[in-house]
Amino acid sequence: MRNEQDLHHEDEIEEVSFTLTDDEIRSVTEAVRAQDPDTVNSVLDELSAADTAELIAKVSDEERNELVTMYGDALDPVTFTELNPELSRACLTNMPAKQVAEIITALDSDDALDLIINLDDDQQKDIIRNLSAKTRMAVEEGLSFPEDSAGRLMQREVVAVPEFWNVGKTIDYLRAAGADLPEDFFDVFIIDPAYHIKGQIPLNTLVRTPRSEKLENMVLNDIETIPATMDQEEVAHLFRRDNIISAPVVDENRRLIGVITIDDIVDVIDEEAQEDILKMAGVDQDDLYRAILSTTGTRFRWLFVNLLTAILASYVISVFDTTIEQLVALAVLMPIVASMGGNAGTQALTVAVRAIATKELSATNTWRIIWKETLVGTLNGAAFALITGIIAGLWFTNPLLGGVIAVAMIVNLIIAGFFGASIPILLNRFGSDPAVASTVFLTTITDVVGFFVFLGLAAIMLL
Repeated sequence: MRNEQDLHHEDEIEEVSFTLTDDEIRSVTEAVRAQDPDTVNSVLDELSAADTAELIAKVSDEERNELVTMYGDALDPVTFTELNPELSRACLTNMPAKQVAEIITALDSDDALDLIINLDDDQQKDIIRNLSAKTRMAVEEGLSFPEDSAGRLMQREVVAVPEFWNVGKTIDYLRAAGADLPEDFFDVFIIDPAYHIKGQIPLNTLVRTPRSEKLENMVLNDIETIPATMDQEEVAHLFRRDNIISAPVVDENRRLIGVITIDDIVDVIDEEAQEDILKMAGVDQDDLYRAILSTTGTRFRWLFVNLLTAILASYVISVFDTTIEQLVALAVLMPIVASMGGNAGTQALTVAVRAIATKELSATNTWRIIWKETLVGTLNGAAFALITGIIAGLWFTNPLLGGVIAVAMIVNLIIAGFFGASIPILLNRFGSDPAVASTVFLTTITDVVGFFVFLGLAAIMLL
């Protein structure tokens, strides 16, 4: 039997929260409004960088500006790396260039670059002028690489040693370097005098090896080097496929210039996944914190495209307006055909978009995936044709009407499966983003085909 103390301990574990409570947020905002710096500074000292970022994200714009302006020096610089990019930009824009430069200087090079690339060109120049020569050089080099490339993702602080060293000398060097080493690193890179990568040794291997062992006898031969111009999605795929913890980044001369670690890749995977999901709905990643007019304009373009496709579907319906007038039941049943086709197509589309994003789809299995989704659509179409046909026939006491909607259901779900899988693949082949445009084409096809088959059959068979 567990005693009362054990049960109480379990209750405490269950109540552990990894987010700030409303009361905690309210207490800070009240202190900010009351201009009580002692309370605000005391709370900020107790919060982690992630908690502080959550606090900044959840308060009002006015409270956020005052918190950042009045208490910016008390904020951990890492806090700004935890913020949504749009929110980070809004906070840093309201701060003096010198203060932003101090924040950037305190961060690792990859995090520093993440902050500065979100800012306007003029503000970037002002901040860069306030940086030390070393930090300025690292930032300017990072900005020179293509957007979303490995060069912008990498950390420039690396641990590299000559290939002629032994384990003992390397360990002694690491201990002596101390604060000059990166905050987190997993491998020691072995280089020649020209800074070309000769191998890498995981830290756990290094500490298990006798001090007298030569590094050149230990290096890994199958080392993965990442070109600085490689797209970050390709880098994430490489890490995921080969279970990499860290990998060196090289320039066009294959010289070591930085390192990418798994924590950076987790952020990339999360960012790309969110971006694809939001794009499928026509929403930008920073929509939550963007200004109202900017958000409205972005969504308007997507809704306008959807309006045009809806007009096309409505035109198909108008062609059969006489048929609908004579048999009102068709107007009742039409949404069922369109809705089922759209949902079935979205399922196939989601599978295809994911396969493209994760590099699971290639020329060798393209037709197999399309065929599978078409067959799934056929089988589901047959099942739902039977169910819908019986319901419609009994509902309107018209077995022939049940047969019409059953045929329309089968045809539309076959079309949904085929085009749901093939549209993203075709768009990807032509260089378009399948996450953005696929849904528009798919819903247009399933609506037009669904309405045309259903109303066309009704016009032929029922009237």
